[in-house]
Amino acid sequence: MKSCPHRPFSGESMVGLRGPRLPPAGILLLLPFLPLLLPAAPARHRASYKPVIVVHGLFDSSHSFRHLLEYINETHPGTVVTVLDLFDGRESLRPLWEQVQGFREAVAPIMAKAPQGVHLICYSQGGLVCRALLSVMDEHNVDSFISLSSPQMGQYGDTDYLKWLFPTSMRSNLYRVCYSPWGQEFSICNYWHDPHHDDLYLNASSFLALINGERDHPNATAWRKNFLRVGRLVLIGGPDDGVITPWQSSFFGFYDANETVLEMEEQLVYLRDSFGLKTLLARGAIVRCPMAGIVHTAWHSNRTLYETCIEPWLS
Repeated sequence: MKSCPHRPFSGESMVGLRGPRLPPAGILLLLPFLPLLLPAAPARHRASYKPVIVVHGLFDSSHSFRHLLEYINETHPGTVVTVLDLFDGRESLRPLWEQVQGFREAVAPIMAKAPQGVHLICYSQGGLVCRALLSVMDEHNVDSFISLSSPQMGQYGDTDYLKWLFPTSMRSNLYRVCYSPWGQEFSICNYWHDPHHDDLYLNASSFLALINGERDHPNATAWRKNFLRVGRLVLIGGPDDGVITPWQSSFFGFYDANETVLEMEEQLVYLRDSFGLKTLLARGAIVRCPMAGIVHTAWHSNRTLYETCIEPWLS
């Protein structure tokens, strides 16, 4: 804006110096309203949130996570959330290594487009799929891996799922099925962990014993290194789950041979640091969030649980 020509006023000094010109009275009246008349300063750019990838559990589909999707959109607007629609319904019974490969092909391009990293929210059986992904993907960039009521140390309980799938078996004799080559073709048998037949479990388990580093294999060192790339491991579960048995499996606890629950720090996989749990805990990268009063099918729709255990870790 061009300035007005300067005019001397009646107090001009003898040496020709000029003092300031007083503004007209009308301008003075407008000064209090000046902030309203000027254009607002541009809002400071808010850093974007990392993309979120959601992996469902046994007999689930992407539709089950509509409430979780709403919560994320409300609290972290603009977040790109992908609920992977793979191995839905009965297809979730496919062998877990087959599922890992399918989910790997789906998450790799999402990670490639997010150099700042991604978050994984993985529910129930999906938590085991995600842990395997973190083990086999050399260049994954997962910041928070949120394991939502997942049987991370295995499952040993009579549930409706088992009764439907194996109607003539109970947990005490299901090992006869699950620890056979035929049984290992079912996802649920890939993490069936019978504390009374540990030798059979170690020899027959084609999935859980491998990602736990409980059985020697040529990829063990590389998988451990890959797993330790994760920024944070968030473990969520609770005593009223009703499906995960024991419920402490969600926190890497499990039965001993007397069916007494040993917590994570008492498990051999922790003491030996076979796949990195002890290292993660030492660096303060494990968050445990137990919550009572939530049944297994409600973990991804409970707003209080979301606000307490999930939302704080979605940076």
